[in-house]
Amino acid sequence: MARKPVTWYIATPADGIIEMSREAGTPVNLSANVGKVIDHPQPCTNLWFDESPFSYFRMVKRVGEALEDTGIWPVTWPVRLWIVEPLGETGNWSQRYHPYRLLSHQIRVLEETDAHIALGPCGRDVLTVVQQEIPERAARWAADWDADPEGMRDRKWDWEQCGGRTCGSGRWADSLALSTSHARRESAAQTWIEHLARNAVDQALADTDSSMGASCYAYSRATGYAVAAQHQTRLGPYVLDALRGVGLDSPAAVAA
Repeated sequence: MARKPVTWYIATPADGIIEMSREAGTPVNLSANVGKVIDHPQPCTNLWFDESPFSYFRMVKRVGEALEDTGIWPVTWPVRLWIVEPLGETGNWSQRYHPYRLLSHQIRVLEETDAHIALGPCGRDVLTVVQQEIPERAARWAADWDADPEGMRDRKWDWEQCGGRTCGSGRWADSLALSTSHARRESAAQTWIEHLARNAVDQALADTDSSMGASCYAYSRATGYAVAAQHQTRLGPYVLDALRGVGLDSPAAVAA
């Protein structure tokens, strides 16, 4: 049986330029070279170790790790995702620890693909949560905290440590989500998702007088919601509800 061809990915900011190449002063624009072969402008001679900030092209075959080691900072959206073909000699730092990564000094840019898959198979749903649900919920989360900081601190502790009758504890769910991301080679996706969720909270609370405690509480709720969307088809309600903090917004729980 013939092996399925390997697909290699590189992520860039919205302008299509590899961020590390820009920082090195030798910008490589993938969007301007679709269908073309690109030679590395300053290839390293000591394969495969850095001699400069941008010594080789870095690509991954596990798309959930495409946002790792890109040099893109601060985390932002949209990004662009490119399918490339490595040419010439290729290598890796370690096949044992980085089996999904490949380094080369020459690539062919095959095509641009949907960037949301870098956030996992449910990337579209993740973006919906980040761009639509979190902005609507963040102000309420912050207001709940500032209305009763001591009470919310106790309830948050109970959620993180104990959970409830219908869901596990928040910390346990966080740990399970993290291990699932690692097993699925989506650690970079989860890291990016959490940053995007916190960014959405910052924007939603920018013109409010929310306290630092309220913002931190909103961060924890937002990242839980977004990561739950990432793993919604893999984890059951007992875990997903723990990630979302189901019960923290419940009027019955507040009354109790």
